[in-house]
Amino acid sequence: MFQGMEYVYEVYLEKSFSKAAEKLFISQPSLSANVKRVEHHIGYPIFDRSTKPLSLTECGVQYIKAVEKIKSIQNEFEGFVNDWGDLKKGALTLGGSNLFSSWILPPLIADFARRYPLIQISLVEETTANLARMLRHGQLDLMLDSSVLDAAIYGCRKFQEEHLILAVPGAFPINNRLRSYQLPVEDILSKRFLKESCPPVPLTRFKSEPFIMLKPENDTGKRARMICQNNLFEPNIILEMDQQMTSYNITCSGMGISFIGDIMLSKVPLTSDVVYYKLPAGESSRDIRFYWKNGRYQTRAMEEFLKMACQ
Repeated sequence: MFQGMEYVYEVYLEKSFSKAAEKLFISQPSLSANVKRVEHHIGYPIFDRSTKPLSLTECGVQYIKAVEKIKSIQNEFEGFVNDWGDLKKGALTLGGSNLFSSWILPPLIADFARRYPLIQISLVEETTANLARMLRHGQLDLMLDSSVLDAAIYGCRKFQEEHLILAVPGAFPINNRLRSYQLPVEDILSKRFLKESCPPVPLTRFKSEPFIMLKPENDTGKRARMICQNNLFEPNIILEMDQQMTSYNITCSGMGISFIGDIMLSKVPLTSDVVYYKLPAGESSRDIRFYWKNGRYQTRAMEEFLKMACQ
């Protein structure tokens, strides 16, 4: 019914078939034929051809009102697409555990917001299991995590490589016997501890010490237990926590040993009350990744955020 409406609307504006034909760069007979085709499809005339200048019939008045609504919607959508393409509109919802939502994502969000101030950004802090569920159900656009999620469900992009480090309360006497293995904070921050010239600590020396572990479903908790198993001992676990940051704070209080990522140590205030050791290679290294749901349309905001964060 509205196919060919641009011809009708131009005649309405010019109040003349001849003037409208000139504006549209078509012949007057062709324009008349197009308008009659629209009128035939409607079943009623749009123009009263007996008047000069040309006027609208009662049906024509309503048709023009409808055309103007359609043109307004088209213009609004075109404006949205143009703004959206330039990231002047849109939304982005990110998710992370306590560590990532507190220390890693905020500076990335601030940088993105400076570049694209009109994008509405939301940050969700939850456990990995809840974040993965929210991502699967479309409640998140992206999540940042150290876990390995099902590749059949989730796509991913590497953010950074992380290395677990052993954090030991400084008051523990065992530190006096392992001074040659202790890592200066500067070596952790500069990544110098990753060089082969820096030896890992003999982990079995800690088998009788108390450990603060993350729960088995947490990737850090899984890796920590596997590292201990590979070094032929079962850790003496006195507390199990949900968050890496919490376990580190307990270590800082002097209660027990924890496994901490070097990314976190590069972000949080470090203390002289904790001694750090390099762990054996293998399970102590992992990738931190951004995840999204496979098959979901990636918005421009998602694309640009990933490009900025993972460059």
